[in-house]
Amino acid sequence: MLYYKTYHKSDEAEWVVFVHGAGGSSSIWFKQLKAYKEEFNVLMVDLRGHGKSKGMLQQYYENEYSFKMASQDIIDVIDDAGIEKAHFVGVSLGTIIIRTIGEMQPERVRSMVMCGAIMRLNIRSRFLVSLGHLFKKVVPFMWLYKLFAWIILPKKRHSESRNLFIREAKKLYKKEFMKWFNMTHEVNPLLKYFREKELEIPTLYVMGSEDYLFLPPIKKIVDDHKKSVLEVVKKCGHVVNVEQPETFNEVSLNFLKSDGLPSNC
Repeated sequence: MLYYKTYHKSDEAEWVVFVHGAGGSSSIWFKQLKAYKEEFNVLMVDLRGHGKSKGMLQQYYENEYSFKMASQDIIDVIDDAGIEKAHFVGVSLGTIIIRTIGEMQPERVRSMVMCGAIMRLNIRSRFLVSLGHLFKKVVPFMWLYKLFAWIILPKKRHSESRNLFIREAKKLYKKEFMKWFNMTHEVNPLLKYFREKELEIPTLYVMGSEDYLFLPPIKKIVDDHKKSVLEVVKKCGHVVNVEQPETFNEVSLNFLKSDGLPSNC
């Protein structure tokens, strides 16, 4: 079982489950916790080998990872916590996990908030991934991670979120990092399927205007998917919840409290 922590507001309140990205931990949501606890019951979880789930790593050494496996981990957590249905909030790679949960058990997902969503890899992204696979056995994994962090979050005002992810990634074992990195082999076919098939689940995408790698395909998805809406936060990069937390909290909470209707922010 992954490490998780719950914050219980009341039996009547709905649940929100937060899912971080690769190389991070549930600490990525520290600027959301106070605002969300006032409105919802909250569950924070650390993915395999990340944060306080790092201690359970030994049992996974012989297995390759997949997005379905990572998603089942989260389902096991909400089962253990006795949560029948929840809103899910994810960032970066965590958005792929949330979308996979929506495929596996759509009846468990009230809505999805996708921050810095990854729904397509462009030519530059695919080149970087290919480069990473080419050099992963000879280059220290933190060099690769830092390179990706600088390319995804290049501006000075992205430094807080960039440094946060690098700091958390340093806590990973090399073997663990490589297992998550190897999941990029299944990304493109999976994302193509996600783009073509819309779920009947209200979805909010919260993207930074400077998220150059991932914003364009999200605009296309929102144009094609009736249940999806997009909020673009100006002067902001990939990790909106860290760079502009007040805006992210207002926009996302308005969406959740309005049963998936667009916010007026």
